[in-house]
Amino acid sequence: MAGNNITSIVLLGFPTLNKFKVTIFCLLLTIYCFSLAGNTLIIILVSKTKSLYSPMYFLLTQLSLSDILLTTNIVPNLLCALLTDGINMSLSACLTQFYFFGASESSECLLLMVMSYDRYLAICHPLHYNPIMTSNLCVILVTISWVLSFFILLFETLNVNQLYFCGSNVIDHFFCDYAPLLKLSCSDISMVHIRTSLLCFPVIILPFILIVTSYIYIALVILRISSTSGQKAFTTCGSHLLVVSIFYGALFSIYLIPETGQSTAIRKIFSIVYTVVTPLVNPLIYSLRNKDIKETIRKNI
Repeated sequence: MAGNNITSIVLLGFPTLNKFKVTIFCLLLTIYCFSLAGNTLIIILVSKTKSLYSPMYFLLTQLSLSDILLTTNIVPNLLCALLTDGINMSLSACLTQFYFFGASESSECLLLMVMSYDRYLAICHPLHYNPIMTSNLCVILVTISWVLSFFILLFETLNVNQLYFCGSNVIDHFFCDYAPLLKLSCSDISMVHIRTSLLCFPVIILPFILIVTSYIYIALVILRISSTSGQKAFTTCGSHLLVVSIFYGALFSIYLIPETGQSTAIRKIFSIVYTVVTPLVNPLIYSLRNKDIKETIRKNI
């Protein structure tokens, strides 16, 4: 960052919502608190309940951990921006927020991929599930997911860090995202986009392809078995499929649709979906649709 004439960043948040900022602040604070409580509850229940000691529930705790990291990285600054009509943060703090945001998003993509593989084995190859999806393999896959996410995002952050930032230091967003950061740069960003595309493929695009492939095989297997067994089999992975749909739907709406075709307000709304709403929805979906989780909660109330 040597030579940059920008040392601080101003995040505008939602400057046009002055009349509703207190209401929105209370709503987002409530969502954040319930999100933390729900994801923490899942982690505690799975870690304390022997009947939930299985790869599926271990993966669920890792997804909850990723959600906690994501929402805690974003929401506190968002709440401050709402109350103070924008916040100031140093450029290094902005890049740090971008790093942890990207790492948590990438880890969620990889964890969802591992969860889809787990469901694929359980439904398509039930006799081979226990020999293949052992505790050791599950830990290895989760470790690779976390390490790969943080490692790739380190390169991505260093990639952005090498740019020269000048001129305006105002970002019309509520967190330091990739595209708004690049808008502040006076450097040639063509190579940055190419390197970013290469780095994003193994942690975003490839997991999505493998998730879709897994569910195609799952659907084919379910269609070949009896209706009762098929409904039961699909129920076991329906929650995961719903989470994937919400997460990737919002993610692709932001990063695959050209920015020129979206207003700033629309992009902020989609960003809120996968940074604020999704971490709340995930534990609700898994707890409300999962008999084991509901039974464990009932026994501990």
